[in-house]
Amino acid sequence: MAQFKIALIVGSNRRESVNRKLAQALARLGAPGVDFKFAQIDDLPLYNQDDEGNLPASVARFKSEIAAADGVLFVTPEHSRSIPAVLKNAIDWGARPWGKNSWTGKVAAVTGTSPGAIGTALAQQHLRQILGAQGVVLSGGEAYLQFKPDLIDANDVIADEATRGFLKGFLDQFAALVGRLTPSARAAA
Repeated sequence: MAQFKIALIVGSNRRESVNRKLAQALARLGAPGVDFKFAQIDDLPLYNQDDEGNLPASVARFKSEIAAADGVLFVTPEHSRSIPAVLKNAIDWGARPWGKNSWTGKVAAVTGTSPGAIGTALAQQHLRQILGAQGVVLSGGEAYLQFKPDLIDANDVIADEATRGFLKGFLDQFAALVGRLTPSARAAA
């Protein structure tokens, strides 16, 4: 079975982020042949075009992590009916400098959780719009989750069996798309 490398980006820099907990649970749940690696975004400086000629070390590292990945899984909260500033900043750095867009052709999936009844539906929709403009190939599956204290247990496992099955299907669908569309993933098969 092919081994896919998936960069996992959490759109939050909060220490006790429920989306980080969800991302850890998703990585643990996994999909056949998928290796998840968290890509750090909270140390990226605010995007400034003046810095494109000499990329900060954290930006170079981040762009390298995205380049090495066969796909990207975004797990994001919703801030003011949109994506968090820290996530938009990472997307901007990944897209620059001109001609060196790290996102073009990457296969991605989007999910997230919040206490609200519609989860992070509006942030996910906005994120899909932004990623589409960057040339990202988006998985068609959607996963909107209302966060409740018992959603994820102390061992980073989705506690509810039905929700776990739903998310497993979401990850399997994403992995299948990565396998079909990513040359390095197909070569490893």
